[in-house]
This record gives sequence, C-alpha cells and structure tokens, in this order.
Amino acid sequence: MSFLDLERAPLGRRKPLRDVLQNIPWNDQGLIAAIAQQHDSGEVMMLAWMNRAALDETLRSGQVCYWSRSRRRLWRKGETSGHVQRLVEARLDCDGDAVLLLVEQQGPACHTGRPNCFYNAIRGDEVVVITAPEVSHE
Repeated sequence: MSFLDLERAPLGRRKPLRDVLQNIPWNDQGLIAAIAQQHDSGEVMMLAWMNRAALDETLRSGQVCYWSRSRRRLWRKGETSGHVQRLVEARLDCDGDAVLLLVEQQGPACHTGRPNCFYNAIRGDEVVVITAPEVSHE
C-alpha cells in the first residue's frame, strides 16, 4: 500500500490503518508535521510534530499527544496547563507527510495564552501582533 494507491482510490475505499501508518514518510527525525484545527470553527490552532508513538497514543486515547523536539519526549497537550485537545478526527494529507487533527480545544492553544499560535501577522515590511493573550502564561 502506498499513498499513490489512496490518491487513485475511489470515494469510500478503505485501507487498514496499520498499513497506512507503516507507509507514512516520517522525516529524518522520525516525525510528521501535525496541524491542530478547531473542529467546529475551522480555526487553525497550532503546528507541532508527532512521532509514531505520539500518533498512536492520540488515536488510541483521543487526547492529543505530540513529540516535543525541545524536551525530546512525548508532550501531552495540556499536561501542565490543563488546556487539552480532544481529538475529533485525524486526517492524513495526500502524500502522508502531514496530519490534520480536528480537535476540541479547551482553553488557549498557545503557550503564550493566546487562542492560537498564529498571532504574528506579516503586513508589508512589518510583523504585527494581532491577538492578545487570554490568560497569563507561566
């Protein structure tokens, strides 16, 4: 099974998850980009990274888990802040190198206390902070 097989597949075609996960083109660090999006509003919350263990845990538990590149360990979203992400649905992109996580976000998604991590708008030759924190961050 390759992602090309899925690309050519008709609507409704099913493939075993284990086969698809075995064919994800993990990067050199064994990671895949993961985009978290609020399931009902469509707001893009954040981008993080997942390894196979983080993806497996997320799919099994329904609580989103990432790989922290700075801490070099699994990072369960909200484990210290309480601002957890509950998985509603996971989707792989066409060539399997990114995963979209449709989530129910509880509290702000960004460690800065902002609702999402994309608060720095590029406007002409400036970067403008366009969102204030909802809560103070630690």
